[in-house]
Order: sequence, then structure tokens, then C-alpha cells
Amino acid sequence: MHTRIMAPAGAREELLAGLPVSERRIDVAGTPTLVLEGGSGPPVVLLHGPGESAVKWLRILPGLVRRHRVIAPDLPAHAGTGVPAGGLNEREVMRWVAGLAAFAGEPPAIVGQVLGGAIAARYAGQPGARLSRLVLVDSLGLAPFRPAPAFALAMLGFLAHPDERSYDRFMRQCSFDLDRLKREMGDLWEPFTDYNLELSRAPGAKDAGRLFRRLGLPRIPDHVLDRIAVPVTLIWGRHDRAIRLQIAERVSARRRWPLHVIDDCADDPPRDEPEAFLRALQSALESPA
Repeated sequence: MHTRIMAPAGAREELLAGLPVSERRIDVAGTPTLVLEGGSGPPVVLLHGPGESAVKWLRILPGLVRRHRVIAPDLPAHAGTGVPAGGLNEREVMRWVAGLAAFAGEPPAIVGQVLGGAIAARYAGQPGARLSRLVLVDSLGLAPFRPAPAFALAMLGFLAHPDERSYDRFMRQCSFDLDRLKREMGDLWEPFTDYNLELSRAPGAKDAGRLFRRLGLPRIPDHVLDRIAVPVTLIWGRHDRAIRLQIAERVSARRRWPLHVIDDCADDPPRDEPEAFLRALQSALESPA
């Protein structure tokens, strides 16, 4: 349906400059999809969170491509990826993920964060799903979404009036130490903020929000999770205010899915603690099947 880019290329290009990935548009199950691709080795598909883009992985891409072929798409209705012709429903999005798995060649490991985690887990529970293992990072869908009140207030404020001030307030809920993150990202922080603000203000942001409500917010039925036949690992920020660590601990104990907890981190380990996240991810990818 839609093939538009939701934000100008300038900030995105600045963020991607020098990274060991190439950007190209491919057809995935009939949906024009913008992907970042790089590296060689066992394939890994990265699915980002709501309102974001594949650019969100920029701090872990250099390390991950050393051992893996990395495929990082913009989710449907996000950034440079269109809306499936059949709409933003579970069937069409599952077809899209299956198309990504086919593009990877051999069954890939799928790593999903927040909304990307809910989508990845739903796909892994589909009959005939092609993947080698599943890594869920601060994932939606494992329990009802009941964020801390301060997080919910900041999120709603940003969605209602996306500007630099509301973005900063929201990011302080999403980050353990936002000031440290700004220092670490240095000159990249300004284009990072600009790009995310452009995404949140673009007309297609309503479609992105629709995907979040349809596939991110509802709890994934137990019978879908019961069908997952590949190894599953959980990676969680200790101080996640949106999807709290206790959720991951309960799911880990019940399903015997290993859990890696990232200290000094809220809901975005790959952004805020890239080295610790990469160690946990590599452990998950290399664990016995």
C-alpha cells in the first residue's frame, strides 16, 4: 500500500555513516522493505521496537557483523518500510517475517525487542516457522502491558506532542542514565533525536501505532508460545519501567528460558549497554540447541 519514507534521509544517513552495513530496498512478501545488511556467517534477523527503525541497532552492528550475517529491517509501517497490501494484521505480518526468514537463506536466529519481540515470538509459534533460535529483548506480549505510571505519563505526553522536550522526558524513562548515554553517543545524539522526532511526526506514524496496538499490546496466547520449538533466550534491562524484570523472571522460571539481566539499563540494552548486550546475545546465539 504505502512505499513512502517516513523521514528525510539526511539524519539516517548521518547515523549510518561508517557502519559496516549496506542499506537497500527489497520486496518481502509483497511489502517494500528497507533493510540494513552486513557481515557473513550464520544469519541473524533484528526486529526493532515501536516507532523506531533499523537504525536503532547502530551501537551493536559493528560487533555483531564480525560473526554473523545481519539483516535488520524497518518494521512494517515504520520508517522506510511500507504497509502490507493486506493490512496491518497478524496474518500479513507473519507472512512478512516468513519472507525475511526466506531472504536469510538458512533458518536465521531472530532477535526481537519490545514490539519486535512480540512479533518474533508470534512468528516462532506459527506451524512451519523457519528460524534457528529466538532471542526476546524486553519484549512485549508475554504479559499485559502495565508500565510504571511515570513511564506511561511520559510516553503519552510524547505521543501527544512530539518535540525535543517531551522526547527528553520520555527518554529519561526509557534510559537508566540518559546523560551518560548522551555523552557516549556524542555527535550522534543530535541526529539520533532528530530522526526519531521526524518518525514520530510523520503521517505514517499512525500506521506504526496501529501495529503496536494490534501485535504489541495483546498478550500472546499460551498455546502459541507452547508451539515454539527452538531455543529461546530472554535479555532484559534490570531497570525496565515499561516491561518490568519480574515479567521476564516469571516467564523464565515457567518456561525454562534462560534469562540474561543487563545492569545499569532500562528497556533498551542494545542502545544503552551495547557491550554487555553483545556478550549476552553472543552467549544466546552460541548456546547448544
